[in-house]
Amino acid sequence: MLKRFFDILFSLLGLLVLSPLFLLIFLWIKYDSPGPAFFRQVRVGRFGESFRIHKFRTMRTDSESGGRLTVGEDNRITRSGYFLRRFKIDELPQLIDVLLGKMSLVGPRPEVQEFMDCYDPIVRERVLSVRPGITDRASIEMVDENQLLAKYPDPRQAYIDVILPIKQAYYLEYVKNHGVCVDIRIIFATLLKIVIR
Repeated sequence: MLKRFFDILFSLLGLLVLSPLFLLIFLWIKYDSPGPAFFRQVRVGRFGESFRIHKFRTMRTDSESGGRLTVGEDNRITRSGYFLRRFKIDELPQLIDVLLGKMSLVGPRPEVQEFMDCYDPIVRERVLSVRPGITDRASIEMVDENQLLAKYPDPRQAYIDVILPIKQAYYLEYVKNHGVCVDIRIIFATLLKIVIR
């Protein structure tokens, strides 16, 4: 209950404070490339319930045909998209999903169904017992995931065989120990990681 209050309070404050920035980013994306400013994609949420995540669009509008993973210096990424992705600004609209109760500020990152189907059933049940989050420990440690995947001849399989097990270990640790104090530490660690980059 306290965690949900924390999520509502800070997502609402974040949306209010960041609204001028959102407007500027909206205009930049629209100027930079044709298409909508927001990207919506179906992800798997708490208890397996699907929802459409909010993100600022960082790729061309035909990007889905090139696969769901972003690998290396992906040529589908727009000029504005490179900046938004580097500083994780593209994730900020997920504050809307937090306010709506589909996500939390901190929690396991929501997967598309394609990769959620690769989870062991027991692991999947545990991970989906909490709301997915905008950030978590895995997001901090795997911040350069797309560069890592670029080293493999089959990035999709590498994501399943190499990246997912690492993420799942962090997710399970969070599910076991989550709470407001843990969330605050992860939020500050995320901000520090972005600043250092």
